[in-house]
Amino acid sequence: MARIAGVDLPKNKRVVIGLTTIFGIGIPTSQRILAKAGISEDKKVSQLTDDEVNHIRNEISNEIKVEGALKSEVAMNIKRLMDIGTYRGKRHRKGLPLRGQRTRTNARTRKGKKKTVAGKKKAAAKK
Repeated sequence: MARIAGVDLPKNKRVVIGLTTIFGIGIPTSQRILAKAGISEDKKVSQLTDDEVNHIRNEISNEIKVEGALKSEVAMNIKRLMDIGTYRGKRHRKGLPLRGQRTRTNARTRKGKKKTVAGKKKAAAKK
C-alpha cells in the first residue's frame, strides 16, 4: 500500500489519478511529479515499487505544500481577510457567497438548509 503525505492512495487506480486524493495535488501537478520522478502515468498504484513510492514522496515533500500545511495556510488567509474587515472577509463570516453570486434564490450550498420565515398572511378574499 502506498502512503504518501499521510494519505493512503487507492490501489486500483492509475498513479496520476491516485495522487489527486492528496489535498493540494491536481492532475497537472501529479503529471509534473511523475515526470520528475521518471514514473509512467499509466502504472497502477498497486504496481509501484517501494523505491518509486520514495521518489514520489521526496518530490512532494520538497516541491509542494500539501495536506495540513496547505489547509492551515488557506485558513490563515481567510482569517486575515476577516480580521482586516474586507468585503470577502465579511461574506466568509456571514457564510454567504463571496464572488458576486445572487443570494435571493440559489446559494443554498453556502447558506445551508432553508430557514422558513413567517411572512404576511394572505388577505381574506372579499365576496
